[in-house]
Amino acid sequence: MTHHVIRRAADAAFAVPPQLPYDSVGFTRRTVVGEEDGSVHTGFGVCELAPDGTIGAHVHSYEESFHLLSGTVILDTPEGSYLLEEGDYGLLPTGVPHAWRGGRDTVARWADMLAPVPRARYGYDTQAVPARQAPPVREPARIDVRDPRTRSFGHFEAAQMDPGKQSQDLLAVSASMRSALLVYSGITVKMMVDADLGAVASTMFMVQYAADGVAGAHDHPFEETYLIVEGAVDATFDGERYRLEVGDAAWAGAGCVHGFTNAGRGPVRWLETQAPQPPSRHSYRFARDWDRLRDVLAAPDRGGRTP
Repeated sequence: MTHHVIRRAADAAFAVPPQLPYDSVGFTRRTVVGEEDGSVHTGFGVCELAPDGTIGAHVHSYEESFHLLSGTVILDTPEGSYLLEEGDYGLLPTGVPHAWRGGRDTVARWADMLAPVPRARYGYDTQAVPARQAPPVREPARIDVRDPRTRSFGHFEAAQMDPGKQSQDLLAVSASMRSALLVYSGITVKMMVDADLGAVASTMFMVQYAADGVAGAHDHPFEETYLIVEGAVDATFDGERYRLEVGDAAWAGAGCVHGFTNAGRGPVRWLETQAPQPPSRHSYRFARDWDRLRDVLAAPDRGGRTP
């Protein structure tokens, strides 16, 4: 049996996550999907940290990806301390100790993707790191996406979704697969966190539909999450229709048949995650293609072959 979840922005409730094994001040999180929803691979939410807030040093037995939606925040890791701003994204691999600090100017809000899903019966797969083993608190530095030593972070701007603005002189980084766009059927995809950035359990990317953008009914052998950041989309999950707008979120379990149509005259854009990472082939199963094959196989005198 397949499953999906819809979370409305109007119903969003931020709260201190349960059973934190570390100290925190001014930290709350909106849970979009987790173990209690039937998810196996996805823990997705939106975090908030006050300007003077802190999240104590800790370590996970899962992979954590994040994308700054607004504000500034400081991330302390063994490699350094980083001042993250709106549009930045990054990866915290399994087993890497880290801590967060407020940017001391405004509330920070970021989406986080935890894969596989944290399990309540194992303390949400999180352990506190004692002060003597915590990452040192350094003067934070901005990430430099053009520095080849920047291995775990990146930066996204809405202009990156415009195919007409991908010339070398307009790109923030040198032209490579890190700056590539996938464009098809009125849909534009910009990868953010994936295997190229070091992720092994999940992906995170931005999707944009033009006014005529449509994705027909399909499903996947993995879980997907969608957080709407611009515009509105008409979505169908296993035959149920929903209008999703800015701040709304949805999750589709493996095998859930879903499709999307832009519901407005301008673009619609959302942050999307997948877990586990898609297989190298047959990651999409479009209903119309298999319906056509059924008709081809039923046609006389064709030997079951596509004409």
